[in-house]
Amino acid sequence: MTYEPLRFQLAYGDCDTVGIAYFAIYYPWMERAQTLWLYSHGLRSGELVDSLGVLTVGVHSDCTYKRMVRVFDELTVEITLDRVGTSSYTLGFDFTRDGEVVTHGSMTFVCRTPEGGKAAIPERLLEVLRTLPAPAGVPA
Repeated sequence: MTYEPLRFQLAYGDCDTVGIAYFAIYYPWMERAQTLWLYSHGLRSGELVDSLGVLTVGVHSDCTYKRMVRVFDELTVEITLDRVGTSSYTLGFDFTRDGEVVTHGSMTFVCRTPEGGKAAIPERLLEVLRTLPAPAGVPA
C-alpha cells in the first residue's frame, strides 16, 4: 500500500456560520492524515504496543492560519517530518489549496512504554518517519 496525501472538499459541517473553515477542524484532519499515513506503512496507531512495543502520545500541537478557507474549497494535506529526536518527533501538516499553503499545523509525539515510561523511537517507526520529506526550505 502506498501513501497518497489526503484530499477532500470542505462541507458546511467544516465551517462556521459564515462559511469559513472552523479553526479547530484542522486537528481531526491532521489526525486523519497521520493515521492513514501510518496505516499505509503497515502500522496502526492504536496497535503500536503490540507491533512495536511502544505507544505514542501527542504532547503538543499548533496551527498557523495563512489564508481563509471556505465551504467547497478543495484541500490537500501533505505531511513533513519537521523534527526527529531519540524519543520524540514532530510532524508538519501543510494544507494546500491550488498549490498554495493556506494552513500549517504540527503535532509532536513522544514514545512511551506500555507502563508510561520514556522509550526510544523504535527502528521500524524511524524507518517510516524517514519516508516523509523535510519541510519546504529545510535541507534534507
